[in-house]
Amino acid sequence: MAEQSMQGKVALVTGATNGIGRVAAMALAKRGAEVVIVGRDPARTASALAWIKEQSGSERVTALLGDLSRQGEVRRVAAEFRAHHAALHVLLNNAGALFHQRTENADGQEMTFALNHLGYFVLTAELRPLLEASAPARIVSVASEAHRGATLDFDDLNSARGYSRIKAYSRSKLCNILFTRELARRLAGTGVTANCIHPGVVATGFAAGTGLAGALVKLAQPFLLTPEKGADTLVWAATHPELEGQTGLYFAKRKIKTPSAAARDDAAAARLWDVTEALVSASPRAATA
Repeated sequence: MAEQSMQGKVALVTGATNGIGRVAAMALAKRGAEVVIVGRDPARTASALAWIKEQSGSERVTALLGDLSRQGEVRRVAAEFRAHHAALHVLLNNAGALFHQRTENADGQEMTFALNHLGYFVLTAELRPLLEASAPARIVSVASEAHRGATLDFDDLNSARGYSRIKAYSRSKLCNILFTRELARRLAGTGVTANCIHPGVVATGFAAGTGLAGALVKLAQPFLLTPEKGADTLVWAATHPELEGQTGLYFAKRKIKTPSAAARDDAAAARLWDVTEALVSASPRAATA
């Protein structure tokens, strides 16, 4: 099947310095899109930018630097994007991490929740008017099968009590699906769709660490997906014509997948939206000048 052309389209990809984000950005650039990547580390971002240009054969790739675990930084990145681009057709929310110890960002929020959920929420909110003005447009967020078994404790979204890295990560991925569900509802009629995907278990060093967890990851390496295979559903969801108008869905291996019952709870999705909106409204805002 021929690749879907993205000529004339503009795409923004977060978490694009390695793994599936880097591959997805390259694939979009190769299809003709103007691509903007977001990275936190200057050296790694510059290296990714050079690789994407070389592999795609496109020079229409640029980068923005920002720490997406901090809301002020997310808003600054969005403002810089808007200052240089009059359209946005694809937003790939991909930046995420699993933190082995509980840490807080400068806003006083637990890092897993801040990066994996609040980062998606704030960036999407900041760019939503541009996406709507550019419709048809697509928002694709990277979730995970790790959401299964997770539930939300609305009294402890920052995991202050009994922190577990796996539980915090699983909750954040549940948040991604609930966020997508409510976002799709709110975007109805705008021409902007919102979907999320499970990329598979990818060999990116994402969950590498020390001790038993690190040993298990090393043992599993031969069985993990390559970043290229992991990025396949992400790129497909961002580009394929058959998904035009389809929204609020969760995909894996290019097929609709039913998420957990907790992830299909519309009341929880609406409550998470309201709570998140209150949290980000109360946090420091970066200047957008």
